[in-house]
Amino acid sequence: MTSKSITLEADGIELIGQLYLPGDDKLLSYPAVCICHGIPSGIADSDDPGYPALAERFAGLGSMVAVFNFRGCGLSGGNFDLRGWTRDLKAVIDYLWSLAEIDRSRLSLLGFSAGAAVSLCVAAGDSRVSAVAACACPAEFTMLADSGRINNTIEYFRGIGIIRDKDFPINPDEWLDGIRQVSPLNCIARIAPRPLLLVHGSEDDLVDVADATRLFQQAREPKQLVIVDGAGHRLRRDERAMREVMGWFESRGWSSLTGA
Repeated sequence: MTSKSITLEADGIELIGQLYLPGDDKLLSYPAVCICHGIPSGIADSDDPGYPALAERFAGLGSMVAVFNFRGCGLSGGNFDLRGWTRDLKAVIDYLWSLAEIDRSRLSLLGFSAGAAVSLCVAAGDSRVSAVAACACPAEFTMLADSGRINNTIEYFRGIGIIRDKDFPINPDEWLDGIRQVSPLNCIARIAPRPLLLVHGSEDDLVDVADATRLFQQAREPKQLVIVDGAGHRLRRDERAMREVMGWFESRGWSSLTGA
């Protein structure tokens, strides 16, 4: 397996990421998985290996894997803007699509929390995406998009370091409307006929498990819902959840080890 740093641009904002390649010289092309993180907690955890560790696991299955920071997060530039996140993800998909090593029939998204919501909304309008796995996905962003709490919301994001510029957002109402527009509940039906996996923890204290049920009811076949008993919100760190996700990808051929 090999990896390299990637630098992309969306709306003039620099996005930083990493690309992992399985390194199997016998193959001419690889399936691709793009991993999309959620809104950071703002709390550092030295014991957390992070998304790169998950990327390495998928690369071990024979997939090309991209991980990156959305605007406002990590080493990427800009400020948190959920609608802007959809354009960030499109930029990463454009990049993957351009690679000679990609099997264009197998480009999948794996998202977590807000990253799952963005994945669903982008995939709904982009036929290049062949499958989506969404973990701990909110059905909609009702609380974040509450106009009565907008100042508190902005200050919270400023406090955790993902709104960095003192004059951002220039138009708070427009920024808030962008959050409202990212509505998985309104777009999930358009994922079909591409495969969809929803994974949620029964004890998620940030996104109620009822959101998963609502999304599943709105989605069309082929679809699968997995509720992980006793799991919380951070499914990336729950081995049972990740086994479900990886097994789902393998069973559908999104691995160069299993074939198309």
